[in-house]
Amino acid sequence: MIPELLSPAGSPEKLKYALAYGADAVYAGIPKFSLRARENPFKNDLLEDAIAYTHEKGKKIYVTANILPPNRKIASFKKSLAQHAELGPDAFIMADPGMIQFALKEFPQIPVHLSVQTNTMNWSSVEFWYNLGVKRVILSRELSLEEIQEIHERVPGMELEAFVHGSICIAYSGRCLLSNYFNHRDANQGTCTNSCRWEFNVKEETGKETEEYQPLKGEYAIEEIQREGEMMPVDEDEHGTYIMNSKDLRAVEYLKPLHEAGVMSFKIEGRSKSIYYLSMVTRAYRKAIKDLAEGRSFDPELLGEINKTANRGFTSAFLISASNRDTERFDSPQEKDQPQVFGGQIVNERPGWMEVEVKNRIELGDEVEYISPSGQHKFFIDAMETSSGEKATVAHGGNGTIWIGIERQAEPFALLSLLQKTETAEAV
Repeated sequence: MIPELLSPAGSPEKLKYALAYGADAVYAGIPKFSLRARENPFKNDLLEDAIAYTHEKGKKIYVTANILPPNRKIASFKKSLAQHAELGPDAFIMADPGMIQFALKEFPQIPVHLSVQTNTMNWSSVEFWYNLGVKRVILSRELSLEEIQEIHERVPGMELEAFVHGSICIAYSGRCLLSNYFNHRDANQGTCTNSCRWEFNVKEETGKETEEYQPLKGEYAIEEIQREGEMMPVDEDEHGTYIMNSKDLRAVEYLKPLHEAGVMSFKIEGRSKSIYYLSMVTRAYRKAIKDLAEGRSFDPELLGEINKTANRGFTSAFLISASNRDTERFDSPQEKDQPQVFGGQIVNERPGWMEVEVKNRIELGDEVEYISPSGQHKFFIDAMETSSGEKATVAHGGNGTIWIGIERQAEPFALLSLLQKTETAEAV
């Protein structure tokens, strides 16, 4: 069975791009009852349109309703589920046990997928949810390949979904990783050192010089008062400071062992990410899945394609080996060597021209990459015009559209990526 590629749909527009660039299914959340309440336009009418559009394309759409509601929200949550069940989604993604029980009883025609928010870590929990009637479990990100394999072997009837790309949370409630990071004592296994409660000083770097640590004059670090001289650098670039940031998950090179371990749905994180990020990552994973299905080895060029998106550096996290401490770092800054940035979204075309909604500064003579669901090619911009037909030499991000000359007809869902851009890029 060919595994499913599941992409985020943070808006109706993003949903269409995800499907155009190769997703088999998308997930969209309703603002009040999913964990993406901000910048989420999916009210009932838009969700109904999204479900209809997805089904017209022969794809699937899962509705995320995974908050853990307090008493005051239970009645409205049940009412909302009933309204959305009538729209015919392909599944509900849920976390609260009481709401799951309600959904399974009242809407048996809608499968329930267990949200990653339940932090399902072992086969016994998976078996519990399987016996309750849940069809799929979205596995906790802390699991290794070996643990996933055992879950699949012990509960073969349960569909397994795993995150393969995107941001990694620093903590969820009691599931904190700080203790593990500071001194390798895992809070999730009962050995928490309460690192979050330690007292820290922020001071100029003057720590003891070692092979691993070279103090930088004029730079700042944090020091735990019981560990004098053990400095943790506070790095800052043009985007900010990242004391609590993890590197981003990337498992595109591990899809084959993941599939062999029993994962049948590969999930991309990022409902709040840009169309450019969504399209580039979805396309790369689509290519990797196609190669897997057709018996070809992994194409390492896909790593370069993914690296064209903004990232914090990449890690396999806990997937490959829990003893690989280097993958569990939480001080990773914005990746500085991103080779390309989001130039713009192509919104219209006429013979020899394409209208681009500008996302980052574009200049006459820039080398760009034209990207579409059918392919890509590079060229230098040799003609630019405003909407009134006046010649232009520069266009700034966020200031509307610009017409750019192109030798071919622009396609639906096409994007423009800027190569070797030196200016500060907007987050993509």
